[in-house]
Amino acid sequence: MNDEIIKIPTGYEVIQGYLRTLDSSPGVYRMLDSQARVLYVGKARSLKNRVSNYARPSGHSARIATMISHTASMMFLTTNTETEALLLEQNLIKQLKPKYNVLLRDDKSFPNILISGDHDFPRIEKHRGAKRKKGNYYGPFASAGAVNRTLNTLQRAFLLRNCSDSEYEARTRPCLQYQIKRCAAPCVGKVKKNDYEHLVKDAERFLTGKSTEMQASLAAQMQQASDGMEFERAAALRDRIKALTQVQTSQGINPRGVNEADVIALHTAGGQACVQVFFIRANQNWGNRDYYPRVSGDEGASEVMQAFVGQFYSDRDPPRMLLLSHGLDDKDLVTAALSGKIDRKVEIIVPQRGEKAELVSGAARNARESLGRKMSETATQGRLLRGLKEAFDLVEVPQRIEVYDNSHIQGAFAVGAMIVAGPEGFDKNQYRKFNIQGDDLTPGDDFGMMKEVLMRRFKRLLKEDPKRELGTWPGLLLIDGGAGQVSAVRAIMEELGVGDVPMVGVAKGVDRDHGKEEFYRTGKPVMALQRNDPILYFVQRMRDEAHRFAIGTHRAKRSKAIGVTPLDDVPGVGAARKRALLQHFGSAKAVGRAALGDLKAVDGISGNIAETIYGYFNEKG
Repeated sequence: MNDEIIKIPTGYEVIQGYLRTLDSSPGVYRMLDSQARVLYVGKARSLKNRVSNYARPSGHSARIATMISHTASMMFLTTNTETEALLLEQNLIKQLKPKYNVLLRDDKSFPNILISGDHDFPRIEKHRGAKRKKGNYYGPFASAGAVNRTLNTLQRAFLLRNCSDSEYEARTRPCLQYQIKRCAAPCVGKVKKNDYEHLVKDAERFLTGKSTEMQASLAAQMQQASDGMEFERAAALRDRIKALTQVQTSQGINPRGVNEADVIALHTAGGQACVQVFFIRANQNWGNRDYYPRVSGDEGASEVMQAFVGQFYSDRDPPRMLLLSHGLDDKDLVTAALSGKIDRKVEIIVPQRGEKAELVSGAARNARESLGRKMSETATQGRLLRGLKEAFDLVEVPQRIEVYDNSHIQGAFAVGAMIVAGPEGFDKNQYRKFNIQGDDLTPGDDFGMMKEVLMRRFKRLLKEDPKRELGTWPGLLLIDGGAGQVSAVRAIMEELGVGDVPMVGVAKGVDRDHGKEEFYRTGKPVMALQRNDPILYFVQRMRDEAHRFAIGTHRAKRSKAIGVTPLDDVPGVGAARKRALLQHFGSAKAVGRAALGDLKAVDGISGNIAETIYGYFNEKG
């Protein structure tokens, strides 16, 4: 009997079939293709009314019409309110990354400044992630650079310590920070507790927008010290005022009438979009960041803006005010959702005049310029990818290039690394590191390590995307090595049944000189590119990036391993006791050799813990 190909129906007629099962409840719907992959996630005030729009054969944009034509099934989830539906929709979009939704692709967390609250002499530090530590948080800042610049000048202005508590406890004399006038050195009693508390309060006043009155107070103190002929104190106060002024000057934008807001501006061109976000806190500009959401090009500005705002604040708290360049489709709904998230009113404004409009205009200008640069870079990248196809006689222009490298020291701390490049340059979200696990590998066996990495990588691809439809398969593999490496990799790929993936080996060539690289391909003669060929520079950049990533991964693994000691396995010995033991004895080996009485003499080590440690090492030895 001949196998019969069964065609799964798709299109608006399939959607019509769901209408009789739906009512007017609010909720979220998902549209899926014949492979059960999610095409689109949407929310609705009334599921029946919303889905009926898709059941019409005409009147849709090109994007929606294409999506409908691929829809083979739908899924529905009702909610109590439309606000709940909105929140669920944005979470599902971020989780599932549907093809036809506007998608915020870069969603990293933002750093904050933390002034700790669990020490007599609080520490000022950069903090990223969950706010579990006790203390006061100030932010967000747009980038690590923005927070580092502010921290740097705040230390000069307020002389707060930035050392860890363990470093603080271990100090017997002032460190370099004190010598260069960036710390008051409370660790060795150079400042009284009451005076240090005043410094902390001044820093907190500055970070909450009370800088003007504080600077006036400092100026009065400086004049008083000068009149009293306390010239050293007056000079110190002058330096603090200068540092505060430098913070404000470097921020550029310091609005008087906006205490707390995110300024969000959108610019679209050529089927691409850029969203620029400025963070205004305490009447100060705490930096900006640009985003390039995935769009098809036929969405309206309000649709893109609403999708961005919903996804951007799905896992972070909004400020009291959002200043937008474009309105939202469901402003009242988004306002209610964001206000409910933080239990206070959030204003969403599209300003038309005044200082707020100027802030939005500045953000829009940045968005326009950033998108222009991005489009120029993308065009250049496209030319380079087409050049790769021609240079290496590839069948297609590679949309995903994977470059592999290994790093180790005589086989120790071995890691494999994979970097990815494509139409938009290096895609760092797709980078992967591999801890080499093979117990039977000979130390330094690069072939063996590469085999393990490629086996793990392509076995996973074969499992997750066997039909090569999700864009996760490489159009080109770049291997660091010559004919031997290429032959070995080809054997590995053919063993896996994926020998059709194009690959090129990159060897240093004559005298191992940068610029004289030779390229090896299976069944073809060795070749080289002209020394000034842009394609050669492109390949060099990718190979160097893979090497940089591999070295960094190796160093991180080595550093982590160096910090591990036998004390980590002793029951009841945590970080504090481990630190006390190492400070007392100098090394884990010395702890293992110590007598029971010596262990009991260590501060923080009770008799029971000392017996546990002693028994652990005696049993081991």
